[in-house]
Amino acid sequence: MAAGDDETRIEFGSAGPTTAGRMADAARREAAFPIGAAARLEELELDPHPLLSRLREHEPVSWLPALGGWLVTRRDLALQAMRDSAAFTVDDPRFSTGQVVGPSMLTLDGAEHGRHRDPFAPAFRLDAVRQRFAALVEAQTDRLIDAIEPKGRAELRRSLAGPLAACVTAHALGLEGTDTATILGWYDAIVDAVSGVAAGKPVTPAGREAFAALRSSVEPMLDRDPGSSLVAAAASQAGGLTRAEVSSNVGVLMFGGIETTEGMICNAILHLLAHPDQRALVEADRGRLANAVEESLRLEPAAAAIDRYAARAVRLGGASIGEGELVTISIAGANRDPASFSDPDRFDVRRENVRHQLAFAQGPHVCIGMHLARLEAHTAIDRLFDRLPHVRLDPAHPAAPRGLVFRKPPALHALWG
Repeated sequence: MAAGDDETRIEFGSAGPTTAGRMADAARREAAFPIGAAARLEELELDPHPLLSRLREHEPVSWLPALGGWLVTRRDLALQAMRDSAAFTVDDPRFSTGQVVGPSMLTLDGAEHGRHRDPFAPAFRLDAVRQRFAALVEAQTDRLIDAIEPKGRAELRRSLAGPLAACVTAHALGLEGTDTATILGWYDAIVDAVSGVAAGKPVTPAGREAFAALRSSVEPMLDRDPGSSLVAAAASQAGGLTRAEVSSNVGVLMFGGIETTEGMICNAILHLLAHPDQRALVEADRGRLANAVEESLRLEPAAAAIDRYAARAVRLGGASIGEGELVTISIAGANRDPASFSDPDRFDVRRENVRHQLAFAQGPHVCIGMHLARLEAHTAIDRLFDRLPHVRLDPAHPAAPRGLVFRKPPALHALWG
């Protein structure tokens, strides 16, 4: 029986109080979880899927010294951890996003999580998103394609996906007066800071400065009429959040609204352009586009992993997790679980159960902006194929997703003509 299965009974609930005890505990863990012990950060950043497959089969909850915590790769166990916030919490001072922008709906659980999330939630419901954003998203997509169409080539991450996500996020948060380049600059610095913390580095000065600049832009809106913007409504007496709390949540919404949407659009374009047979199916029936986007999310989720901390000593998938220990849930691993998805490494726009993918997480922290992100991705790809029917990948600039936590191609060069 492989280490990590339910029959494994090695207890690791707490490290010894001495250095020798901690070293012995680490040695026991590495012996019990050899695949995880051998894992390297570079492997997880560049092409994690072969490693995640081995872990999912043999060590579905594994100890990875490279991460300083546990990694969950099996879909059923990922769901269990995401849904049980009493056992697996985000409310920990080590949480990477919280270190950069402060406490928010992303870093709190229970009643406090609801207090932070509830003032923003109505604006992101499906009917509200369609009513408020559909025309804006289409107009902005066409504006961006207008700018690149005559050139015959473009890098689509920063000429289409990123600016679209930034513009729509700015509109959602009432930041229309701030130009897209400035917002993307803040976003880059915050993403870099969060990714660095996840890899064990301190918060960068650039990340702190970017959030301070964002907060300065938000503060003038806080005293306006609650009907003037989502931010003003959250800061009102009815919203019930302090000025600092509103700013932290705006930081999270800006960061998430751009990062996951930009990655989602880039990854979907890359998958479709790299698989001409699947693209042809979508071109022949645009009704398949929504399924194609879901399949891209399954195959390469823009947020590949999410962090939790064990609120108490707990067993999961045969592993004994100590109180306070880091538990990273691999969305990328869960989304390729062969127990749920046949031929899981294949991109198949006709996959019938693709909506079972977990790219937007589940449980209390399911992504608040998932309907808006889907609207942007569907519109961007639909208009791209309408406007630039001969669009193709530029062979001089190969593209592939990269990233430990947030995965997308660093650049996505395309040609048409």
